[in-house]
Amino acid sequence: MFATQQVEAYRKTQKISMSGREIEASVLTQAALKLLACQDRWDTEGHENRLKDALRFNQFIWSIFQTELAKPENPLPKKLKEDLLSLSIFIDKRIFEVMAFPESDKLTILININLNIAAGLRGSDKD
Repeated sequence: MFATQQVEAYRKTQKISMSGREIEASVLTQAALKLLACQDRWDTEGHENRLKDALRFNQFIWSIFQTELAKPENPLPKKLKEDLLSLSIFIDKRIFEVMAFPESDKLTILININLNIAAGLRGSDKD
């Protein structure tokens, strides 16, 4: 629930000056940084709670993307939507895998995907 409130507050304050793609890139980067913090502090106290929160936040973001990508009125090309939906399924599976069998190295792919998608969104000229 806290992640939802954070995202909504962030969106409300940033909508004035940021495009939709900039917001998406920023939130993906935030999720990647949360996962990276978990990875960097894997053996410290509170690790389990940080991991749970970071995975939930990441899952929440990708659930929003899935919902938006599945809408018939989504303007993205069909192939791109299909590719992003396939990627989101992979992300869901990896999140569940990390929840069931936590290992620091399993976070790397999630971090990299989020950062790469964010970089692509920032590099786009369209809103």
